Order: sequence, then C-alpha cells, then structure tokens
Amino acid sequence: MTWVITKLCLDCKDTECAEVCPVDCIYELQADDEEFSKNMLYIHPTECIDCAACEPACPWQAIFEDSQVPTLFNADIELNAKVFEKHPPEDFTTEPTAIRKNPTPEEIEENKKKWGYA
Repeated sequence: MTWVITKLCLDCKDTECAEVCPVDCIYELQADDEEFSKNMLYIHPTECIDCAACEPACPWQAIFEDSQVPTLFNADIELNAKVFEKHPPEDFTTEPTAIRKNPTPEEIEENKKKWGYA
C-alpha cells in the first residue's frame, strides 16, 4: 500500500506534506520533462512506509491511499511510479519549493472544480 499525490497538487504545490513525511519520500522533480510537471509533488511508491502523515497535511486534499484514488485521478497512480522509473535520484529534491501555501476553503473548492472533482 502506498499514497499517491494527484493532479489536485498541480500548480498548487503546498509543501506541508513533504515537511511531515518521516522518510522523505515526497519529491519535487527538478529536471525538465514534458511528461511530468515540475509544479507538483510525487510520492516514491517503494519508499513510502504507509504512515499516512502526508494526507492530512495536504491542504489541497490532493493525496489519497492508492486503493482510494478517485477514478478521475487513476492515471496519477502510474504517474507517481513512472516518474521515478524515468528519472535518476539527482533529478529530484526532498526540499520542494511551495507554489501556494495555506489556501482558503474557496481556493480548495475552486481547484477541485478545475479538475472536475467537485
């Protein structure tokens, strides 16, 4: 079992989840790649210890247990794994830069609507 960051993180990227992760398995991609965004975070599926600390820390509600990922975001399960298969460790950092911190409830709902998850 592992946790997955979905597209709800894209262009929002609050870093609270990475700050609470006890094993530093949440990464920001630093390499340019059209297939994977640098504006979201990824959980390394084999490093995740299934502690669930990241899920409540994400104010954007973008993190789900892999078996609970909404159908709309099923592709994000593979995306989280594939980014680590394609890129070497030096392409990542466990000290990501936040895009937006502390969103309002209205911003969270607007972000969900943007992705069709409302």
